[in-house]
Amino acid sequence: MNFKPLLHYSFVMLFAFAAFIGAANATENACSKEKLVVLGDSLVAGYGLGPGMGYPEQLGKALEEQGHTLEIVNAGVSGDTTSGGLARLNWSIAEDTTAVLLELGANDALRGIPVEDTRRNLDQMITTLLERDIKVLLAGMMAPPNMGKQYGDRFNAIYPELAEKHGIALYPFFLDGVAAVLELNQSDGIHPTAEGVAVIVEKSLPFVEALIGEACKQS
Repeated sequence: MNFKPLLHYSFVMLFAFAAFIGAANATENACSKEKLVVLGDSLVAGYGLGPGMGYPEQLGKALEEQGHTLEIVNAGVSGDTTSGGLARLNWSIAEDTTAVLLELGANDALRGIPVEDTRRNLDQMITTLLERDIKVLLAGMMAPPNMGKQYGDRFNAIYPELAEKHGIALYPFFLDGVAAVLELNQSDGIHPTAEGVAVIVEKSLPFVEALIGEACKQS
């Protein structure tokens, strides 16, 4: 029996498999250098939560379970508005940042800050990040009902409009599945519990994974 064809085939398959593994490892290594900054307010800062229970920390664990290896930075500041976020943007986002999840605006709505100001601040932040070749995922927010329908409609429209203007991804409502759910919020009815954060992570995870994928392609 002539074993040469069989040996040749085996060698080819072994080489192809080795090449596949090498390519996979190269992709993993390339993406392992990604840095995701979560820029926001108390909703991501971990207000009222124990160590490791905040959104960036729980998100990091969820991403690890999906096989992603990257650095996640918590750049949340309790009480921050879009004006505050814009003022600290440059020093909050390090030079080696490849992606940003931008979650700001809730405090603007709670304080009744003019919609035009909120829009302008978010617009400038997105513009600056894109000019730095940083991928952006914009997390939408909704105005509380007590602000009135006119204000609410104008405020709520900011996020989809800016996402379309800049061609960036939008997670429509950061508190989706958690807002107004008593058992998923702390006693103030505003900030999510650790269980509430877990719901936010679960719902936003596909959007964050897509963001990471885009950042990896670019790097």
